[in-house]
Amino acid sequence: MKTKLLPILLASALLAATPLLVSAQSAQSAPTAAAAPQGQAGKAVIDSSSRILATLQQRKGEFSKSPAALRDYINTELNRTFDRDYAARLVLGAHSRGASDADIKLFADAMADSLMQRYGSALLNIQGKPTFRLKGETPLAGNRGVRVATELVRAGNEPTPVEYLMRNVGGQWKIFDVNIEGISYVQTFRNQFDAPLRQKGIKQVASELRGGTLQAGQPVNGK
Repeated sequence: MKTKLLPILLASALLAATPLLVSAQSAQSAPTAAAAPQGQAGKAVIDSSSRILATLQQRKGEFSKSPAALRDYINTELNRTFDRDYAARLVLGAHSRGASDADIKLFADAMADSLMQRYGSALLNIQGKPTFRLKGETPLAGNRGVRVATELVRAGNEPTPVEYLMRNVGGQWKIFDVNIEGISYVQTFRNQFDAPLRQKGIKQVASELRGGTLQAGQPVNGK
């Protein structure tokens, strides 16, 4: 099912789009979306996906023997690639109202870590030397960033449509949502965490994600 395949493809997709440094803006710039020349985000996705997927293949033996090395690599790439806090605010939706920046970060890191701990090793088992093929790039409404359309190409499989929603943050293109075959990262996890957040709040849900009693990508009611 698509919902079961989503987290595995998502893990691959998030790692395959290291942001492009599009200007010499200071790293201390405010993290707000900014306009940038069209085409740079798409180029960043394709150029970086080749490097990262090649690294996963080249270091497969090392990563297979050392889950810690794989986690370190994943965390490094995620920190460069994924706008965790902004994506977390979108996932939290109404639950983020009144929440502190520290609580947002707590939830963002716990959710990303849970996802990668559960599915990170699956990246080493994707067959056929997968590649990403750029299909196009279009601006998002309200100057929020760009939508980069790609296809994940794997030998023996039909191409999988993958769309990245990206915004320019402090001079870098970063992902804040991924749509895989029409299924959104943000919407998927907003649906999953809505009930737990209503019942327990952000800190408790983050704690359960850290402890493994709640897992990102776990189907509701085990279905």
